[in-house]
Amino acid sequence: MTATVIRPVAIKIDEDIKARVKRLAEARHRTAHWLMREAITQYVEREEKREAFRQDTLKAWEEYRSTGLHVTADEADAWLAELEQGNDIEPPECHV
Repeated sequence: MTATVIRPVAIKIDEDIKARVKRLAEARHRTAHWLMREAITQYVEREEKREAFRQDTLKAWEEYRSTGLHVTADEADAWLAELEQGNDIEPPECHV
């Protein structure tokens, strides 16, 4: 296993944000550095999930455009209602 290389990166933020980060870090008993790393990590993870969802959506749209297969909103609602009631049923069949 290779060790992760951590390198410093500089960002420019205005004094107001810097002061807010410092106050929040003190309130959390953390360093401003830890808080900024955590914020960046959470942002990147959230945006990666959002991008994966977007790509899945585009793929589904293209599949629908090429095949025409779908379920109606009423069919999907009826299936979801059954699941909410605890009935483990198969999803409705796709059709043209």
